Amino acid sequence: MVGGGIFAVTGLTIELTRQAAPLAFVIAGIVALLTSYSYLKLTLTYPGEGGTVDFLSRAFGTGVFTGSVNILLLLSYVVLLAVYAFAFGSYGADLFPDVPQDILRHALISGVIIGLVALNVLAAKLVIKSENIFNIIKLLLLVGFIIAGLMTPMDWSRLDPVGSVTPVALIAGSMLIFLNYEGFELIANASKDVANPRRSLPIAYIGGVLIVIVLYVLITAVVLGHMTLAQIDAHKATALSAAGREILGITGYLAIVVAALMATSSAINATFYSTGRLAYVIAKTGELPKELERSIRNEHSEGAIICAALALVVANFVPLAAIATMGSAGFLILFLFVNIAGVRLAAETGAQAWISGLAAVSTGGALIALCWKVAENPATRNHLWILAGMIVAAVLIEMAYRAATGRKIFSNRSRKV
Repeated sequence: MVGGGIFAVTGLTIELTRQAAPLAFVIAGIVALLTSYSYLKLTLTYPGEGGTVDFLSRAFGTGVFTGSVNILLLLSYVVLLAVYAFAFGSYGADLFPDVPQDILRHALISGVIIGLVALNVLAAKLVIKSENIFNIIKLLLLVGFIIAGLMTPMDWSRLDPVGSVTPVALIAGSMLIFLNYEGFELIANASKDVANPRRSLPIAYIGGVLIVIVLYVLITAVVLGHMTLAQIDAHKATALSAAGREILGITGYLAIVVAALMATSSAINATFYSTGRLAYVIAKTGELPKELERSIRNEHSEGAIICAALALVVANFVPLAAIATMGSAGFLILFLFVNIAGVRLAAETGAQAWISGLAAVSTGGALIALCWKVAENPATRNHLWILAGMIVAAVLIEMAYRAATGRKIFSNRSRKV
C-alpha cells in the first residue's frame, strides 16, 4: 500500500482538500478498512491465487458481467503502473532542474516501465529478493521524514480542517486518493502460501490498513505543517521532497527523492509481477486467450508485457489528475462488487453481512461523490469520459473475446476450503 501513490498524489490531494487533507486520508482509509473485512472473510473461506477473480465468479457466476469486471481489474492495474511511473519521472526529473522537465520526465517514465518489465521477464527472482530491501529502506526514510518533521517547529494552524472544503468536496478528494490503499487486494492472491492464515490474514488485512492510515495522516500533516498551500501547489507533483527540503535542507530533499524512486520502482516491480500472475489466473478461467497461460522463464510474463505497453500510453498521454480518477474509480467499482459478493456469500464465509453491506454502501457512495465532483469542474469533466472509456473497453473486450473464440468460462464455485 505504501508505494508510489503517496508520492504521486499528496500534492494533488492537498490542492483539492486543503487543510483537511489528513482527514481525507482517514476517510479513504475507513472505506478501505470496511472493504478489507469482506476480503478477509472471502480469503479465509476461498484461499488461492484466484483472489478477486475467484470471489466474483463465485458470487455472480461466469457471465459477461463477471468477465468484464475482471478485465476492469486488469486495466485498473495498468492505471496504477501509470501513476507509479509518473511519480518516478517527476521526482527523477526534479533532480535535474536545468534540463527541460517535460522531456526528461517522459523519458524517465518510459525508461522505468520498459526497464522494469524487462527485469521482470529476465530476472524475476531478483525482483522478488529486492522487494523487501527496497521496502525497508523506503519505510525507514518515510518514518525519518515524519519524525524530523514533527520535531521541527510546525505551523499547526494549517491543519485546521474546519471550513477548508465542503463535505462533498472532502469525500470526493478522499476518493481521488483511494488508489493509495488498494494494495491489500493482492493479499488474497498469495493466501495459499500463508502460514497459519486465521492468525496472519487478519493482521495483514486489518492491521495493514490501520498502519497505513496512520502513516498517510502523519506524512500529510508534516507536509502541511511545513509548507504553505501556495508552496505545495508550486511543487504539486513532488510535494514530499519539497517538504523534505523545508525540514532538513538538501539532505531531507535527497532522502525523500531516494525514497520516492525506491518506492515507485518497487511498486512498479510488484505490480508487474502481480499483473502477470493476474492475467494468467484470468486466462485460466477462460476470460483471456490461452496464450497468457504460457510461461516465459518459468514466470507468467506475457500479461505483464501487455500491461507495460498500455501503461506507457496512459502515463505519457493522460494527465495525472485523470490517471488518479481512473485508478481510484476503477478500484471503487471493483471493491463495490467484492463487498456485494461478501454479502451474497456471507452464509458460506460466516461473515457479518451488514459489515460487507456497509462497505458496499460506502464504496458506492464514495464513487458517486468522486464522479459528481469531477463532473462539477469544467477543467476535469472530460476525465469522466476517460473513465467511461476504460469501463466500456472492459465490456467490449470481454464480449468480443467471447464472440470470437466461443471459449467457455471455468468457475471455482464448487471448490470451498
